[in-house]
Amino acid sequence: MINQENEQNLVYEFKKNQDILFAIGDQTRQAILITLMQGLQHPGMRVGEITAKTHLSRPAVSHHLKILKDAKIINVHKEGTMNYYHLDSKSKLKSLKNLVDQIEKIFLKCEAGTILYQSKGTEDENDCRN
Repeated sequence: MINQENEQNLVYEFKKNQDILFAIGDQTRQAILITLMQGLQHPGMRVGEITAKTHLSRPAVSHHLKILKDAKIINVHKEGTMNYYHLDSKSKLKSLKNLVDQIEKIFLKCEAGTILYQSKGTEDENDCRN
């Protein structure tokens, strides 16, 4: 098993990123994100433009945009009655890096043969098992 500090860090990062992982885990939302990445960031893209590029219905696009917005991955810019969706420059997607870093740290230690499973002898002595 991983040591207690690594486990706590990993659990913390998974909990912190739970909404983001849910939001980007859906193929439809992934398609919308890719579409937004390909489009102009200023002023952004309207629902109709996203619908045309993804071949999804307007209600489906609106539903998925709400989930992405609630996860703070995208943002909306309003001009009068028009809404323009774009990637959030302060996107929580950036926080996934910490989660990936924690996982990579564990794998690097494993590759070096230093952890993943604790030996029965002592808490400090660890070995890596496949």
